[in-house]
Parts: sequence; C-alpha cells; structure tokens
Amino acid sequence: MVTKAPALSDGPIISVKGLTRTFNDFLALRGIDIDIGAGEKVAVLGPNGAGKTTLLKVLSSAITSSSGEVTIRSTRLKDKDPEVRRYIGVVSHQTFLYQELTAYENFTFYCRMYDVSDREERIREIIDRIGMMPRLHDRVSNLSRGMQQRLSIGRALLHRPEILLLDEPDTGLDWHALSSLWDIINREDGINRTILFTTHNLSRACTLSNRVVIMNKGKIVHDIAGSGLDAGNIEEIYSRLTGGIE
Repeated sequence: MVTKAPALSDGPIISVKGLTRTFNDFLALRGIDIDIGAGEKVAVLGPNGAGKTTLLKVLSSAITSSSGEVTIRSTRLKDKDPEVRRYIGVVSHQTFLYQELTAYENFTFYCRMYDVSDREERIREIIDRIGMMPRLHDRVSNLSRGMQQRLSIGRALLHRPEILLLDEPDTGLDWHALSSLWDIINREDGINRTILFTTHNLSRACTLSNRVVIMNKGKIVHDIAGSGLDAGNIEEIYSRLTGGIE
C-alpha cells in the first residue's frame, strides 16, 4: 500500500498519470502516478532495477513512455517536447560534455543551443560558482570524474531551468563537494527550483529533500514528506518495502 504525500495546494509543476515503459518484454515502469509541486525537492530511492533512471529519462524526454501521460508546466510532454526541454536541466550518468572541447567551449555550445542571451556573463558566473575558473580552458578529457561532474551540473544550470532532474548527482563527489554544489543549485536568484533526484544514500536523501519517494519493481511503493523525513524511519520503511539496503 502506498502512503500518499500531502496534497499540493498550488497545483503540480510535474504531473504523471498511469506511466508505463516497456523494454522488449520487460516492464520497467508499471503505472506511475505522481504530482510534484513547484519548489519541491524530491529524492527518489530504490534498489537497482527499480525504475528510477527510467522515470527520469521519460520526464526529460530522453525516451518516450509506452503509455500514460506526463505534463510539465501544464504542457503535455509529447505535444511540445522541445518547448518543455527549455524548462528542464538534466544531470545523468552521462556528462553530455564533449571530451575534446574545453569547459568554456562546452558551455558556449550549450548556451547557443538553449539561446542564452547573456552567454559570456552566464558562463563565467556558473564556472565561478562551481569552482572551476582555473580549469576554464582545459579539455574535459583532462579533468577528473569529480570535476566533470561539477561541469555537468553547471551545464544543466546554464539556461536557468525551473526543473532539475538529477540521476545520482553524488557520483564522483565527496559530501563537502556535493553540499557546495547543492547550495549553488538552490540559491539562484528568482528561481524557485523544483528538483527530482535519485540516490542510494538514505541519509543524503533526507538531508537534501523535503519529500522522499521509494520505488521498487517499477512502482512507487512509498511517498512521504514533511515530518516523516527521518533517516531511521526511512531506512526501516525502505528495508521493509524493498528487501534491504544495498
């Protein structure tokens, strides 16, 4: 039985109804229903194969759903995918960075793609915020995994998206680096950013979010917000519903 989070008073910025996704004969998502309000920070937990990454890929329009409906900012995803993508920033296991280009060249490319008007100012603002100014003109291939992850997060922020979809953003980052980047993600002036992120770290999920969703076998099996976000409580629920912590 799924425990529902409190109802959203201002309406959802992301609305998912009856979402399924099949790969050949494997049903990766089995009827996902979830509404996410503007400004919510939602952690998605679940064992490997639970459907977390698949859910984020559908929401980002990287892959299509098999059935169901996704609405972003009142726009049905399949109707106006290019328009919807402008509201979304994505960080995934792929950095989406061109390895033979420098950090600056990569950011210039993405600024043009998203038609960012103040390119030079925005590039230097983001590079400075993620602490990569000394490596601005280094090729991405010469940077460590942690540095590339910083650039990947910076790339996702360039066009000032209202929604961030982060698939295990802590990969290659220590807790201090992740905390610093989380502060950067959240402090952009004038943007009440909605964040949906996957993680295997229950403690970080409770620390960085105001809502936790647990997935297992392609379904949402628990959804809790507010006072229920206690790491010990979440660990007990997670173990009971998924069979244990990896």
